This record gives sequence, C-alpha cells and structure tokens, in this order.
Amino acid sequence: MKDVGVNAPPNPQAEPLIRNGLRSRILFPADATYTSRVDSYWCNNAKLRPSCIVQPHSAQEVSKAVAALAKANQPFAVRAGGHSNWAGSNNIAGGVTIDLGLLNSTQYDDTDQTAHIEPGAKWKDVYAELEKHGRTVAGAREAEVGVGGFLLGGGSSFYAACYGWACDSVIAYEIVLADGSIITAEAGGEHTDLFRALKGGGNNFGIVTRFTMRTLPSGPIWGGLALHPLEVVSAGVGALVDFTANNASDPYTNMQFVVGHQPRFGGGVGITIANNMAGIEKPPLLEKILALPEIMNNYKTTTLQEVLTYSSLPPNYYNIWFTLTVKNDESILLKAAELHNEMAKELQAGIPDQDFTSHVSLQPVPRLFVQQSHSTNSIGNVLGLEQNTRDAILIQASASVRTAELEAWARPKVRALVDQVRTFASNIEGGVMPWVYLNYAHSSQKVLQSYGPENVRRIREAASKYDPEGVFQRLCPGGFKISAVDD
Repeated sequence: MKDVGVNAPPNPQAEPLIRNGLRSRILFPADATYTSRVDSYWCNNAKLRPSCIVQPHSAQEVSKAVAALAKANQPFAVRAGGHSNWAGSNNIAGGVTIDLGLLNSTQYDDTDQTAHIEPGAKWKDVYAELEKHGRTVAGAREAEVGVGGFLLGGGSSFYAACYGWACDSVIAYEIVLADGSIITAEAGGEHTDLFRALKGGGNNFGIVTRFTMRTLPSGPIWGGLALHPLEVVSAGVGALVDFTANNASDPYTNMQFVVGHQPRFGGGVGITIANNMAGIEKPPLLEKILALPEIMNNYKTTTLQEVLTYSSLPPNYYNIWFTLTVKNDESILLKAAELHNEMAKELQAGIPDQDFTSHVSLQPVPRLFVQQSHSTNSIGNVLGLEQNTRDAILIQASASVRTAELEAWARPKVRALVDQVRTFASNIEGGVMPWVYLNYAHSSQKVLQSYGPENVRRIREAASKYDPEGVFQRLCPGGFKISAVDD
C-alpha cells in the first residue's frame, strides 16, 4: 500500500490522524492528488487549502478520523460531492478536510428494491448504476451534484410531485457520530429522532456514510429545454403560475422557468426546463408553455441521464446564490424577472469581457409536495414546509463570475435582488413564505430558523443528544449550524 505523504513536512493537524492509523489516507499540499482534489471542487469559492486532506475508504475509517480529530480539538470540514458553493461549506483553510470522494458506491438490493448509496457519489453515477437494474431514485436534477449534501439539505427532485422531497425517500442512514460510533437511524428504530432530523438538518449530527433509498421503476422520459426570447417572459411566468396551481392533475410532469443572461445562449433569454417522467410526449399540463415562441428546443423521448445536463452550470467560476420562497403569484415572479434583467445590465457594464452568467430560476413548490412528503415518509422531515399555506415558488438567484474580486463586487447585487423581491412580495397577502431552501442558500441566510420553532427544537435536541460535546458545532464550521440559532 502506498504511504501517501511519507516525506511530507511536519504537519501538526495530521498528527492525530497518523496516530490513529490513517497515514496512508492522508494527502499533503505537496502531493499531486491534493492539488487535483482541491481543483475538483465545482465552485472556485470552495477551493480553500486545508492543512491536509484525509480520504477514508470505509465508514470505519471515517470513524477513526472523526474520533481522532475530536479528541485533538482539531477543526475540520466534510466534503461529499464538493458541489456546495460557499467558502467553508465543504472545505477548510488550514484545517483537515475529510474527503468522502472514495465513498462513492451505489448498490441495488433486489430483495426489497432499495439502493444503498454512499455520500461521495455523484447523481449521474447513481442513476447509471441503478439503470442496469431497471430502477431509479428520486435524486438530484443535475449530473455533478453529490449525494451527501443534496439529501441532507432536503433535495428537490423531478419526482417531488409524486413522492415529496428526495430526503423523504431515504429509509435509513448509516452515520458516524462525533465519538466515532457508527449507528443506523431508521423509521421506527431507537434513533427515529435522528432519522427525522437528518431530513433537512444538514451536518449538525455526524457524517452519514450510507443512505438507503426506496427505488422506482426507470424508463424513458420525455423532456428537455426550450429557449425563448425575453419578450415572452411575461407569458412564460403566467404559464408557470398556471402549471403550479394544477400540478396535482399530472404529478409526473415537472417544469421550471428561468430568466437568465447566458452567453452560450446569446445573452438575455427565457429558459423552460420541462419533463414528463412517465414518458408522455407533450403532456396537456405543459400546453401553455409549449405554445410560447421559441428560439429552439430539444424536447424528445430520452433518458434521465441526458436531461441532467440541461440545468448544469459550468465549473470553475465564483458562484453567488441567494434564495427566497414566495407565493405562486404572477406579479411577484414578474418583479423577480425585471430585477434580474436590471442586474444583468449592471453585470454587463462592470465585466468588460462578458465572461459571466446570471439567472433567476422559478421553481414550483405546490402544497402537493408536502402532501406527497407525508405519504412517502410518515415520520416527517424538519423542512417546515407545512408552514406554506399556499402554493409557492422557490426562487434561486445566481451570478457566476471569474474572480474573487468580481464575486465581492457582484454579491451585494444578487443579495439586493432577493431583498427587493421580498419587499415587493411582503405587500401582497401571503406573498413571502418563511422557508429558505438550504441547498440554494447563501451562508448569510437564516435557513434553520425558517423551518419553524418546532423543527428548530427537533434539530437542537438531536444535535445535543447525538453530539453532546458539540464537536460538529465547535470543530466543523461548515454548513448551517443549530448552535448559531438563537433560542
């Protein structure tokens, strides 16, 4: 076995790991693999330089790493797929990054039609493996997203109108706790409280080393994307509002509408991404959006793996994301589109080479999703979407730029867009919904608080019970921490 880093300079952060038998799993800054792992983060914001990286090969090695770091009071980060986009969410400057990239297997169990999925896997590979068995899962809608962070944040899938959030389809979690113990949290077991808290509660409790999910029959789907001239954005928003109100009539059909500035598509553009997961061509629920003028479309009968690529954002940018959930109201969404287009002009004026993208993505969150969550998962999650008394739209506001300086310049503009939409929506009855989606949130947003006081209590109690020394609060600064939420 190769002894990685054997000639590395003294590294006090690595010493606890070495003493616990993990020397061969450690990457030091002088190692080529260290550089390639840092470079492999999707977003430049996340490309920090830890003192060392440890790559466990098993849950038992994750246990060794966590126990050693906790005992030494050594700050650390946890990386699964490496797709989170804010600095420090999944990496740590000068500390130890536990890189789960080698825990990336997907195994199908034919006896109960479940899939055992490790956190470092990317969804494109999960789907490819399950397709060999004619099965799929309600996972991410983008190819390069990792399993771990996506599921712990709730997870919006193409099947949300059928089965709720992706986390609702998880039936068991193998998790390494701060003391190094490895337990399984499942519905009805002795750790049911943790089972629920992991469904949206992020990394407040330990490191999940395996997710067991219900699977679904796979098969051809119909879908793709269409590009529209900006002049039809108003009609596109109207079609989205109508779709959201009627999604229950056809839960196998999904869509989102994006207003963006995308140089690869010629600049300002409206984008429809729509699919029917049962393979029905041009389903009636999409009649209004399919009737809009188009620059082009690639709708066809195809595979899940292919449509995953349509919503992908390019790697190696500095990405700025903020999010907001609002009432399914045409005037609010038109305001978001208008504000985006104003922001895009500012970005064009301030970035001479025009090497940037920006968008607001408008995604349906009808009350139906909550009902399907409860049908799929009787224990419940901690997302707090029961607070939404009306059909809602999830807004993701985004800008992607090439340098840290441009990120610092553009960030207040994206934040202001979301703040202005919130202000506009607050003047409409029920216009602003409390929920903030963890997987789209900026680090400054109050995610856990948005779940409501009862779910904050559930997360706090589970964190205290399963990590009584507060290791994941004190030593693992990435993520949205329950200790940062005021009582």
